[in-house]
Amino acid sequence: MKQTDKKKSPMIDFSSTVWFGARTEMLAEHLTEHLSATLGRYPERDAATLRKMIARRHDLTDEEIIVTNGPTGALYQIAQGLKPGKLLLTVPSPPEYKEAFELYGYEIVYVSDLEPIANWPLDKVDYCLLSTPNNPDGHIVSHSELVGAIKRFPHVKFVIDQSYATFTTTNMLSSKDIKLYPNLILVWSFSQSYGIPGLRIGYMVADKPIANQIARYTIPWSVTSIAQEAAKYILIHPAQFALPIRKWLRNAQELMSHLRTFDALEVINNETTFFLVKVKVGTAEELRLFLEENYNMTIAVMSDYYGLDETYMRISALNEEHNQMLIEAIGEWLDTKNV
Repeated sequence: MKQTDKKKSPMIDFSSTVWFGARTEMLAEHLTEHLSATLGRYPERDAATLRKMIARRHDLTDEEIIVTNGPTGALYQIAQGLKPGKLLLTVPSPPEYKEAFELYGYEIVYVSDLEPIANWPLDKVDYCLLSTPNNPDGHIVSHSELVGAIKRFPHVKFVIDQSYATFTTTNMLSSKDIKLYPNLILVWSFSQSYGIPGLRIGYMVADKPIANQIARYTIPWSVTSIAQEAAKYILIHPAQFALPIRKWLRNAQELMSHLRTFDALEVINNETTFFLVKVKVGTAEELRLFLEENYNMTIAVMSDYYGLDETYMRISALNEEHNQMLIEAIGEWLDTKNV
């Protein structure tokens, strides 16, 4: 059924890769109670208390942790803190990845994330940057292949964004792996799993010498007091933020299965909660506008992602009811295209 009055309900957002069911009411209540005090003081210069809490969680030292202004802030700081060189970037990838390292003079070599690691030209680069699960296609690099590459190419520093590690049941790298592989830098985020993208807080873990090198470029007081307080609350109350990943994954697989019944769509399969779809008629932007104007829904258009074009969209699964509404709405749009 079409949404005739958009003001009656919020937009149904299939574009966001943030966990849609996050229960942040108690966190919001906590932050409200501490708001006056939080606003009235500077944040810790380098988030020292939060760093210690994260270190305890991962059985690391606080010198191996750097708290950042979100994972994007982490990538910019890594690019600034390391010596510019040749960087292998797996694509498709968010435009910020390329922008961060180009800004600081890195030469970028691109490789498809679907290409087997054995074919990556790792012998010819100084760095490798990837995310797993990858945004936007949800592709997961095999844990064994990834560890094998890290071992075989000790001269290459691997910068791996695992912001979406909790969006799959597939085995991922552990923060403690930096103890085994000193050429490994892992980037993590509080935004996606805990539903707080507006606070912009993440962190990276790295072997102490590399972490110290990158930490020199930490901008003092760059992570707000409110963001730090929210992250501390989450670490102290993990049970409040449990993510029912198996149910969410089932919803995503069912949604992909239904969308594959449309001949005019090509669904890119994966093992996480968001995925790419290529439209064979029209453009993803046309579909986005149709959904927003007629059904108060939105999807993500991927034309600004390297390696993709205007025919690609990213969909993040929601609950069964909303997913069914999306299927029906897309079916109606395809009917307007006479397919």
